[in-house]
Amino acid sequence: MATSALAGAGCHMVLFSTGRGTPYGGFVPTVKLATNTELAKKKPHWIDFNAGGLIHGMAMDELLTQFVDLIVEIADGKPAKNEINDFRELALFKSGVIL
Repeated sequence: MATSALAGAGCHMVLFSTGRGTPYGGFVPTVKLATNTELAKKKPHWIDFNAGGLIHGMAMDELLTQFVDLIVEIADGKPAKNEINDFRELALFKSGVIL
């Protein structure tokens, strides 16, 4: 996960899809997308959006509208769950040997 590099390059928001419920959050809003409803129900304090509704019969257009609305709200200042919970990790990656 290179959200630190993305933020350093000027990214203002990260969209992070997860099927396991990782609580990771970068130092920019990290919008967590659950790939299944069970995960969204199990981790409501970590997950911003449940994309699992599609599997349960929700129309793609309706799901997309909800998702875009959430992105606009967060871009407009609504805190993402990582900001509410203060999950703001910094990950630095280095290639080569580390001594």
